[in-house]
Amino acid sequence: MAHKLVIVESPAKARTIGGYLGDGFVVESSIGHIRDLPNNASDTPAKIKDKPWGRLAIDVDHEFTPYYVVPRDKKSHISKLKSLMKDADELYLATDGDREGEAIAWHLLDELKPKNIPVRRMVFHEITKPAIQEAAANPRDLDMDLVEAQETRRILDRLYGYEVSPVLWRKVMSGLSAGRVQSVATRLVVDREKERMAFKVASYWDLEGTFDAGSGHDQRMFPAKLHSLDGTRVASGSNFGADGQLKGLADVVHLDRQRAEGLVTALENTSFEVRSVESKPYKRSPYPPFRTTTLQQEASRKLGMSSSVTMSVAQRLYENGFITYMRTDSTTLSGAAVGAARAQVSELYGGEYLPDKPRTYTSKVKNAQEAHEAIRPAGDSFRTPAQTGLKGDQFRLYELIWMRTVASQMKDAVGQTVSIRLGGAAATGEDVVFGASGRVITFHGFLKAYVEGTDDAASRKDDAETRLPALQQGDAVSAASLEANGHETKPPARYTEATLIKELEDREIGRPSTYASIIGTILNRGYVYKKGTALVPAWIAFSVTRLLTEHFTRLIDYDFTAGMEGVLDEIARGEKDRIGELTEFYYGSDKLAGLKGLVDGLGDIDARELATFPVGEDDDGIHLRVGKYGPYLEGPGDDGTAFAKRANVPDDLPPDELTVAKARELLANPAGEEIDLGTHPETGLRVVAKNGRYGPYVTEVLPEDAPKKEKPRTGSLFKSMSLDTVTLDDAVKLLALPRLVGTDEAGEEITAQNGRYGPYLKKGTDSRSLTSEDQIFAITLDEALKIYSQPKQRGRAAAAPPLKELGPDPVSGQPVVVKAGRFGEYVTDGEYNATLRKDDSVEAITIERAAELLAERRAKGPAKKAAKKGAKKSTAKKTTAKKTAAKKAPAKKAATKKAATKKS
Repeated sequence: MAHKLVIVESPAKARTIGGYLGDGFVVESSIGHIRDLPNNASDTPAKIKDKPWGRLAIDVDHEFTPYYVVPRDKKSHISKLKSLMKDADELYLATDGDREGEAIAWHLLDELKPKNIPVRRMVFHEITKPAIQEAAANPRDLDMDLVEAQETRRILDRLYGYEVSPVLWRKVMSGLSAGRVQSVATRLVVDREKERMAFKVASYWDLEGTFDAGSGHDQRMFPAKLHSLDGTRVASGSNFGADGQLKGLADVVHLDRQRAEGLVTALENTSFEVRSVESKPYKRSPYPPFRTTTLQQEASRKLGMSSSVTMSVAQRLYENGFITYMRTDSTTLSGAAVGAARAQVSELYGGEYLPDKPRTYTSKVKNAQEAHEAIRPAGDSFRTPAQTGLKGDQFRLYELIWMRTVASQMKDAVGQTVSIRLGGAAATGEDVVFGASGRVITFHGFLKAYVEGTDDAASRKDDAETRLPALQQGDAVSAASLEANGHETKPPARYTEATLIKELEDREIGRPSTYASIIGTILNRGYVYKKGTALVPAWIAFSVTRLLTEHFTRLIDYDFTAGMEGVLDEIARGEKDRIGELTEFYYGSDKLAGLKGLVDGLGDIDARELATFPVGEDDDGIHLRVGKYGPYLEGPGDDGTAFAKRANVPDDLPPDELTVAKARELLANPAGEEIDLGTHPETGLRVVAKNGRYGPYVTEVLPEDAPKKEKPRTGSLFKSMSLDTVTLDDAVKLLALPRLVGTDEAGEEITAQNGRYGPYLKKGTDSRSLTSEDQIFAITLDEALKIYSQPKQRGRAAAAPPLKELGPDPVSGQPVVVKAGRFGEYVTDGEYNATLRKDDSVEAITIERAAELLAERRAKGPAKKAAKKGAKKSTAKKTTAKKTAAKKAPAKKAATKKAATKKS
């Protein structure tokens, strides 16, 4: 029977949309990209392997023509789509409305080659019945400018990665990778760590006091801080630079401890008067609705979600019709959305919170696509979080989006800010001024619904209030107490996922839709690791960044990378030519060196120098080297011989903590050298202490005739211990871990133990963090049971158990669970297994997402021997597919001429 065939990206989206379109439509998924450049040599057809450009799969000498292939696991699905198309009288390409979605639509069109049926481009930004039906009734043509922009990005990234990565293999370490944006993101993290390493702590002092306004005031006591001495400001944290030192031009009084404490004494009998009172109206306008980056930042701050988990959860919400499209740089709301938000403001908060006119927002992001919408609840009327039936992470993220959207259509918060100056004369003759500031919010407005988080824990939130007594100029006040306080400057904070995303966006590097994958890449490649929420660069990242900045300076330059995003935007608008831009990037111009010239003209690079970093000053004679098996130290021997000693550097020691003192400690107890602690009182085995790759530890020494399968017991030293002070008694305790604390009512054992990320309790697969290592030996069964009676906290210490029950699969009806396998976590219904993708996590996975993964796995067919035979036959098919793909460029040019390009 004839039907209209609609193709979307994911099975979950296909199911939802299919229910909205009804009879006469068949909705099928492409399961993501259906073809791409070959990922490796085995995917590269034999016909192009001997071409000069075969490794790239891009004919750089003929208009940078890409050579696309259909992956083996997608060939059967392409056949399925073609069979569905045979009975179709119309084809609707309903992929996402961004560049990536436009490119997927074009690839589908070029691969399926529909004949004698009209092809429609169907675009929507939310998956609701009215939006889907509206999109089906008003299709547009394929926008080839968007396709050109995405293809240019793909080619740029391929050229960069495939030309620069081999240089890293030869000069730094095999298996590394370079990327046009990932390398710049890595550089940002490395540069921040270098600032921390160069930082020198400085101290400064000030005075804090509690003042008494007198009995005539309801609120008598209020705090104030020392502001100035003899008319000159007292130094505060803002007067110190990123290096920790006082800024050279700062005209301030830098107090030390002696002078600060002397001032306290000199002010004991001082009478103060109010020198000035300045009152100003306070107003705070609502935050704009979420776009991709601000959603990722707020989900990180408030929900503890990584950017990849945020996008994975948001994808599920979008596909199931709860929110609008989650990859957007726009803060615009449609008229219907504004109406829905205003209706909820009136209903939930009352008319006094509703502004007279709707609020409109314009994105400050360069080249933002204002035709798109912000991320908001889907539909012409919003469901409150309680009305959605959502649970877990989906509920929490929907609630965040809902609150932000509703708040964006509420009135300003208003109030008063007050600044008071109090003056008096010290016994030593100085004129001393204290300052107090307060804020009172008289009408909370949008703050009733939503308050934005901050990256700095010390920052004042928008709804914070500080009340001061109603003082007038000339009023007398007394100091109830004065105290001298010392402070130390702090190094620049490391990036978190939220602040790195903000930095990339501020520098206009990358696009909102790419940030989660960029961060995922630098984490997965081992260039960066997490310490809590902070992003810490590994030493290998220092070597890679050094090579790129010294020999590929322009390609890793922040401004150049940002400029490339502008070029892609211009191509998307049809203002620039793809071939011309790629030619300049790869071959260069009269003014700029191209990528190929940089790679071919590298000359000699001293790989050892790239991997060597001095620790401290050169006179210390200690160097860190990045080796094949990790970072290690080389230092002078006891007789002064250079580089006579070696020691491994623990993998989890941040670079800024590798001081000269720490390096000497590691060199004094290098890996491999043993400190004999004595004989174990129970086993009779010799016990030694060593320094290992992951830090110091103790271990038993097995006899030479011990069976090979027998392994010695080991235990990491506590942070309070060191190789110089650890005793045999300490070692015996450590080797006895894990310690059995007791059993619960069900008879399940609870143990206390130490791990790489700190001390914890373990009961079956349920782990709970302990606050200190001493608790491992001291915690009682009652205390442990009390910890397990509390809800599980989020974060690294509360990692999800390796098994999780999700519910019945909608297709097979079998229960779906998450399991930990040899190659990572996967979902299974007992018949089919599907590995979790890099954007999935055990914490965030839902039955909807699991069903989608299993549906993709079923589409590939059972993994039996017949599949291997089919793989052997694929050579001939590859050749055919290859010929089709090789002719792609002319076909696209024709499409460009014919298609009436309309912007999405």
